[in-house]
Amino acid sequence: MVLTSSDVTVGQFCTSSCGFHSTVLMPAGKRVVMVHVGDPGTQCPGLCAWPYAAPEYGPPGPTLVAPNGVGVDGTVINIATVIAGAVTNPFRDGYYQGDRLAPLEVATACAGIFGEGAYPGNPGNLLIDEKSEASFNAFGAGGRRFLLPAIWEPISGKCKVVA
Repeated sequence: MVLTSSDVTVGQFCTSSCGFHSTVLMPAGKRVVMVHVGDPGTQCPGLCAWPYAAPEYGPPGPTLVAPNGVGVDGTVINIATVIAGAVTNPFRDGYYQGDRLAPLEVATACAGIFGEGAYPGNPGNLLIDEKSEASFNAFGAGGRRFLLPAIWEPISGKCKVVA
């Protein structure tokens, strides 16, 4: 996993994606899956840290309070999205829909959906921290709060959110 800081520019980041996965051919001839996510907090929060930042495009709506800061929480959302794609479609011949060079993967199929009742411009019903008013849908180590994207569940044909 490659995470880059706000002073590092990566070609695809903020233009066509908020992160990506690919493979690297190692000297022994073995392919290794790698993922990249940049810092959305300063480079492109409206594209890659929604719903914690005002959307660059699409319907306007209120921004949510990020439990760990816009950059950190935007990065967590993007890491979860890219890892879900890397696990289900690591070599571009796994689980995806559409063109294999621009696949619609398990998390990108559910873009913008974080809770039940989501629709464009509204991430859905989320948990809210009483003290900070931060919105989230998952708990991590030490009681940390995070927002994880929904993923496509092919048997039901629906986006499944963290429960």
